[in-house]
Amino acid sequence: MTKASTAYVAWMKAGMDMCMLGAEAGTVMALRIARIAAGGSAGAAEAELMVTEKVCAAIELQTRLMTGALGVTPLGATQGTLKHYRRKVSANNRRLSRPRKGS
Repeated sequence: MTKASTAYVAWMKAGMDMCMLGAEAGTVMALRIARIAAGGSAGAAEAELMVTEKVCAAIELQTRLMTGALGVTPLGATQGTLKHYRRKVSANNRRLSRPRKGS
């Protein structure tokens, strides 16, 4: 495989990872909306957690970018960013998909 075709494959994989992140995030958004719409203390806690997690995830990513932990190439930064957010979204999906206590 040539260097150009290897790069093409890596960018295509990043594109697919981006599509998967979008699909996974959509699932988390639906689960969060349902929990928040149900109201009560669980809904309020979820809304607060959502905002807190988003701010923390953005700060973590900025720190990784500024320290070079995401790599020095555009592809490396893209892959690192997608990995960072997919891990966060996956954790939320697992947490929100579990039955709540008392339900």
